[in-house]
Amino acid sequence: MIGLVFVSHSRLIAEGVCRLAQQMSGDDVQMAPAGGMAEDETLLGTDAMYIMAAIESVWSDDGVLILVDMGSAVMNAEIALEFLPGEKRNRCTISNAPLVEGAIVAAVHAGLGDTLHDVNVAAEAVLNARKIVRAK
Repeated sequence: MIGLVFVSHSRLIAEGVCRLAQQMSGDDVQMAPAGGMAEDETLLGTDAMYIMAAIESVWSDDGVLILVDMGSAVMNAEIALEFLPGEKRNRCTISNAPLVEGAIVAAVHAGLGDTLHDVNVAAEAVLNARKIVRAK
């Protein structure tokens, strides 16, 4: 089963998304938050080494899907992947899914045993979901 990592500039957001996704999917899916700066939980930002440690903590031969909030979260996730050995790096995907909605969908699909590719496709499909349908 794939692992999930949630990267946000805020430690509280990353931890909250992780808790929400865990509640929606159950305890079988391995997930880790990687929010804020590793050395000071009150600082906003992202930290490549913290992200890499989160990836390692949920590692599975099935792979790891990384969901990010914006900007430097993407850059630091990419840097984190560079520090992994090639066989691990090749089994990690940074998703374009929205962080919160994508995390829930990814967790549910990971819990169903879907592949890394299929979990990412399902999570990224949330980009097209409408929250509100207005009558014309």
